[in-house]
Amino acid sequence: MAYIADLRSQVGHMPLILTSASGALVNADGAVLLQARADTGDWGFPGGYMEFGERFTDTVRREFKEDAGLAVEPVCLLKILDNDQYTYPNGDAVQPVNAFYLVRQVTDQHFPVKPSETVTTRYFALQGRPPRFFNHQHEKMWAILNEYWTKKHNVK
Repeated sequence: MAYIADLRSQVGHMPLILTSASGALVNADGAVLLQARADTGDWGFPGGYMEFGERFTDTVRREFKEDAGLAVEPVCLLKILDNDQYTYPNGDAVQPVNAFYLVRQVTDQHFPVKPSETVTTRYFALQGRPPRFFNHQHEKMWAILNEYWTKKHNVK
């Protein structure tokens, strides 16, 4: 976050286009892991903004470890989302360009999460009612994942 903090020190709350990556980890029961965010208390897919020099795949690995305490690998790119805008509670305005991946867990090892970013994580049934999401982009990601999973597994 030093990169973004440095940018913000120069431009204040001015709208920025920022790149990010998020991941969907689905368990054997067809439930997806979501993160309760520390800044709003709302739910979202683990992920976040790129650091300078990273690739989208690097970002989703790093952010998943920071947000959910799990090591993951991207399985496939589900969608690039690029037309949402959001203003954070502190007034920072962004247009996040997000690479949304299906991911798989690569080890049973758990890592400490960043308490400044994550309150808790929990699995939610894809066929159930979604929680209150952090922003509209996360609502879209839920729908994208649901459509992908339904087609792939012939879920009715």
